[in-house]
Amino acid sequence: MKISVITAFPELMRSYIASSILGRAVSSGKLDVRVVDIRDYSEGAYRQIDDYCYGAGGMMLMAEPLAKALEAVSEGAKPYVVYPSPQGTHLYQELVEDLSRREHLVIVCGHYEGIDERFTQRYVDAEISLGDFVLTGGEMPAMAIIDAVARLIPGVVGKASSVAEDSFYSGMLDTPHYTRPAEWRGEKVPDVLTGGDAKDIDRWRRRRSVERTLERRPDIAARAGIIPWLSGGAYVAEVHYPVLGRGGEKVSTAITGMDLHDIARACRAYGIKKYLLITPMAQQRDMAKRIAQHWTSGWGAEYNPDRKEAFSTLKIFASLGRAIAWVREREKKEPFKIATTAKRAAGAEHWLTLKRRILKNDESPLFLFGTGWGLHEEAMGIADAVMTPITGGRDGWNHLSVRSAVSITLDRFFGWR
Repeated sequence: MKISVITAFPELMRSYIASSILGRAVSSGKLDVRVVDIRDYSEGAYRQIDDYCYGAGGMMLMAEPLAKALEAVSEGAKPYVVYPSPQGTHLYQELVEDLSRREHLVIVCGHYEGIDERFTQRYVDAEISLGDFVLTGGEMPAMAIIDAVARLIPGVVGKASSVAEDSFYSGMLDTPHYTRPAEWRGEKVPDVLTGGDAKDIDRWRRRRSVERTLERRPDIAARAGIIPWLSGGAYVAEVHYPVLGRGGEKVSTAITGMDLHDIARACRAYGIKKYLLITPMAQQRDMAKRIAQHWTSGWGAEYNPDRKEAFSTLKIFASLGRAIAWVREREKKEPFKIATTAKRAAGAEHWLTLKRRILKNDESPLFLFGTGWGLHEEAMGIADAVMTPITGGRDGWNHLSVRSAVSITLDRFFGWR
């Protein structure tokens, strides 16, 4: 990757880039960083690069020297230009990842009151801020951007796993870390870390990451896929009985091949342990088994291995009670049963509240999706919680297919990045 920095303080940037991990990355050719002095593109005996703002205000960088410097580093191709600015978007991990995929990134460092707005409008692709505070120049934010981007370039950090375990990259804050001595000023390293059991250590670290995130930054749990942070599995139940008919009566609904295919694929994509299909009708169960067998054995499995994987998540039950009992036996604890609905329900909780609850208590969630006109009160009564309806437009219209509702729900809870 190529990064160019346009600055009025080139030695400051060069000193930073030449040090530590960044310096090794540049020396080894994994990262190409060029520092450009704005004064090299100024005019006049005094090499002027700044002037007073029109109206009221202090000094700011002029547009012409910046434009000439940018044209020089661009070398005929359009780079992606970033301007560190307090008016910009806050820097976050996903934005860093987007920047790391650019072939040529140019960072323009402002100073004083910033840079001429005409240059910003014509050339700048993104304004980025480190936070709601003001610095004297853009060099420190440029250093932060380069450092964050460099970590994502293969080979810059020694172990790729170190990057994947960082705070924010995996969706949670990092776990606590300790080094020698094992006891320091009366404080001991947790016994689990000195015990040598890799599985116990991994479990301990996952739980500490979850606890730290929920305590310090509960907001970031919204965009975290939580499957890796749970000790057990997650399950989806497509319920065909007991559900509501058009008139509110308790009925059993028919299975559709389209739902089977799409829900199975969604479950496989989001890491769901099992997709539980529930119907008391033997003919319906037999039909679902035949569809699944077509894709999990013989010609269908050879023709489409991905579909085979998807249908391997399917398990069929005659009743909701049997399905719950099977999950309970498998997980060795009671599953956390979440009923879904398209209607308002007393005591319903927002999906983010439920997501944090699953994380905090290390639950094994079982999502209940009703067919027909929704889950019957008999099924709703079994649930430990009810999730508020999925909503989109302002008029409150909500008549999604069950496969759409499953996909949206799974992405909210288990979608990663």
